[in-house]
Amino acid sequence: MHLSPNSRLPAFQFSRHEKGVTHVLVTGGAGYIGSHAALRLLKESYRVTIVDNLSRGNIGAVKVLQEFFPEPGRLQFIYADLGDPDAVDKIFSENAFDAVIHFAAVAYVGESTTDPLKYYHNITSNTLMVPINPYGKAKKMAEDMILDFSKNSDMAIMILRYFNVIGSDPEGRLGEAPRPELREQGRISGACFDAARGIIPGVKVKGTDYKTHDGTCIRDYIDVTDLVDAHVKALQHAKPHNVGIYNVGTGKGRSVKEFVEACKKATGVDIKVEYLPRRPGDYAEVFSDPTKIRRELNWTARFTDLQESLGIAWRWQKAHRNGYSSS
Repeated sequence: MHLSPNSRLPAFQFSRHEKGVTHVLVTGGAGYIGSHAALRLLKESYRVTIVDNLSRGNIGAVKVLQEFFPEPGRLQFIYADLGDPDAVDKIFSENAFDAVIHFAAVAYVGESTTDPLKYYHNITSNTLMVPINPYGKAKKMAEDMILDFSKNSDMAIMILRYFNVIGSDPEGRLGEAPRPELREQGRISGACFDAARGIIPGVKVKGTDYKTHDGTCIRDYIDVTDLVDAHVKALQHAKPHNVGIYNVGTGKGRSVKEFVEACKKATGVDIKVEYLPRRPGDYAEVFSDPTKIRRELNWTARFTDLQESLGIAWRWQKAHRNGYSSS
């Protein structure tokens, strides 16, 4: 386990509870969603500890956060693997956390069908340390473990379910920068942007014979800014002995073809599209019912214009052709 240079601060600032300051552990905080969540928490004066093994995350995202929030006691980064019990014990023994937001996981459906054991171990086992396909099944198993744990715990627990995340920080500080070797399994937005920049020849749409209005899969795309807002609201409303489980989404599905067309307009590039057979593990339609989170947490998705969200993400992509190494 290693600490970043920013972490060489007086230990007491992270190792003790402080009145009026909420110290949040963000696992996977160097990743796409986790880094955006850390940014939001820091903007709202939370104390943040990021734990990440950087297998999917970017140290560049952590450095950006450190540059914007250099004050002592605001942010520390710990390089560690949640699958290492000794490392996890050390982290919790040396830090006084008030809350944990758990993002650390592998999260590509396609990869989950080709390497399911990785997903069962990473998502299920590592959740223990802190059902559509192996990815979805592993997430459900993790939920069940959390619910069992909650029966004999005073811990306040909230579980958020969401699907396809898009967009990036509207102020251009953070974005999505998947590792090159993971692009093939990554989000469709990443593929669209890579095609628009000429990194790949075009976008591969897998499945055109689904029972939908245009034959392609329908998904609920949620902007990362809205998603982070839902996490903050969940954090603020969490209560002991009352596990909250919420769907986070727009409640409206968009087809893959519609998504690609929106990406073409957002980038201004006539992206080439290659139509292929279905991908194993995909269902025709998956979208959320956000009624409960709207009613109980007063949360509603605000960034629901697909082209606008993609446009914001595209600006970051153009400015960071090589990801965070371009910063």
